[in-house]
Amino acid sequence: MGNPHTQITFAFSEEDEKEVKTENVSILPESKIAEEEPSYSEPIEEIPVVIPPRKSTRGRLSLKEVGLRADLIEIPPDEILFQKQYYSIGEVSKWFRVNQSLLRYWETEFDILEPRKNRKGDRFFRPIDVKNLVLIHDLLRRRKFTIEGAKDFLKKNKRADEKFVLIQSMEKLKAFLNELKASL
Repeated sequence: MGNPHTQITFAFSEEDEKEVKTENVSILPESKIAEEEPSYSEPIEEIPVVIPPRKSTRGRLSLKEVGLRADLIEIPPDEILFQKQYYSIGEVSKWFRVNQSLLRYWETEFDILEPRKNRKGDRFFRPIDVKNLVLIHDLLRRRKFTIEGAKDFLKKNKRADEKFVLIQSMEKLKAFLNELKASL
């Protein structure tokens, strides 16, 4: 690997049409590349969900990416959630892994969201608002409702939040039973 590779570049102007430039380019030897790769000598117990990196940070997420990210919300349990009266919009947006602007948009679209605002205009979400956000997030992201469809669903089903809590508890029970089955 002692020979450095050369890179050939061409000039595309009329005067320099025949001129060719060469530059030395260094390439890492294979031994250094092997040093940078991690070794997996210990068995991995838990395999985390891997979300492929986005090509661009601009634009709309694909439905596949939205579906992958829908289950990654990190809402604290009710015992911890109800210890504080208010949560800032920054905290809530981190739990849902969405932009704050999306939460403000959902507030304008859905009547069940009523965060408190201080004189400055900062939004503070009560634990009940966070629970309603979980329901809206589930309808829009996991179940793939449109905004209008989610509004209609919430209007027609007055007890939608109770059904949602029941579904969540059944999903937790299912996950527990699957873990129990895997350990046998």
